[in-house]
Amino acid sequence: MAQQAQQTEPAKQAWTATRWPILAGALLVQLSLGGVYAWSTFAKALQSEQSFGLSHVAATIPFETAIGMIFLGSFLGGRIQDRRGPRVVGLAGVTIYALGIILASFAGSADYLWLLILGYGVLGGFGLGLAYIVPIALLQKWFPDKRGLITGIAVAGFGFGAVITSPVAQAMISGSPEFARTPTRVFLYFGLAYLVAGLCGAATFRNPPPGYAVGAAVTESGKPKVTPGPDFTQAEALRTPQWYMLTAILAIAVLGGISLVSQAAATATAVAGFSAADAATLVGVMGLFNGGGRMLWAAVSDKLGRMRTFTGILVILGASLLVIPHAGSPVLFYVLAALIYLCYGGAFGTMPSTAGDFFGLKNAGSIYGLMLIAWSIGGVAGPLLSSAMIGTTPDGNYVLAFSTVGIIALIGAILPFLTKRPNVPGDRPPARR
Repeated sequence: MAQQAQQTEPAKQAWTATRWPILAGALLVQLSLGGVYAWSTFAKALQSEQSFGLSHVAATIPFETAIGMIFLGSFLGGRIQDRRGPRVVGLAGVTIYALGIILASFAGSADYLWLLILGYGVLGGFGLGLAYIVPIALLQKWFPDKRGLITGIAVAGFGFGAVITSPVAQAMISGSPEFARTPTRVFLYFGLAYLVAGLCGAATFRNPPPGYAVGAAVTESGKPKVTPGPDFTQAEALRTPQWYMLTAILAIAVLGGISLVSQAAATATAVAGFSAADAATLVGVMGLFNGGGRMLWAAVSDKLGRMRTFTGILVILGASLLVIPHAGSPVLFYVLAALIYLCYGGAFGTMPSTAGDFFGLKNAGSIYGLMLIAWSIGGVAGPLLSSAMIGTTPDGNYVLAFSTVGIIALIGAILPFLTKRPNVPGDRPPARR
């Protein structure tokens, strides 16, 4: 037994060394994809009379389209990844995403809104979904000893993307008369940057070798102590009520959070009196909380439990949404927006490991990829609902908009209490954690 342990130790050390560059590559990909969350900075510029002069609703359509397309990309990406490996899906996804952003740069006026929707929305959203699902499933396999935390870190990169994109975009738009008239021109530069960074990151992707297990997840003999959960196929997962309940929890969290994310710059200006530059800074700073929430809540869920964590996320999210339209003070607005972004990011940080607990890791790409239909449902419904309720008047009805989505989030907090781990196929008892 000792000899076997000695023989496996060099292999375990090599595996441990291999996984960190893959994590770095995953973060590079997610940072590139996360630039999509800076949309409210572009939307505010596109609504300016000196620019495209779009309405609130029209300015949200490209972003809604992108979020709506994520599901199609993640669904296909998850299935292909499980069969063909992660690298080919990651490379294809970041390429399509970046080319879509570049195509959007050729939308030179409001008459070309359709091109902005096609490039940023359809192609960008599809490529985003294709690439996004890859690190989520891949890193759970490389880090079985810290799945909650590591998936939180992986998706945190996505949240941090706006931290870079939003202030840089605002500086480019406000610093150039050409970009102020045609804000879409800056997409060319961002698209090229995303392409280079994304391809470098995705090139590191590969699955761990058969029998791989490291850290606290292995015994002295090198065998896994416990499995994350029983391995369901996608079809088996879809036959359980738990898959639909988890998807509903994620959809509600997305709907609530993205209602502010899509309107953050305009809301900060109308409610708390932010200038355009200060609102863009807010969007960038909130990206830190979006990313930090993915790590924070994922780590909390490892200690507190997944369903208790989701209850906390939805309660704090709902309460903050109810209060934020009354936050006339910039400081109070910052605090409430930070809580909303923390909870929004936290749902994405916690759900991948939750799905692994419920349905195992073998088919994690296809099962969680399909679950991301919640992102598309909430991501389309949230901005549509909030922008329609806010209306077209300068002041806007922010109280009605955010009170409505806040109440929905609070009602949704009941769902985690009703969601229990499923039995494995064949009605055998579930694996114990």
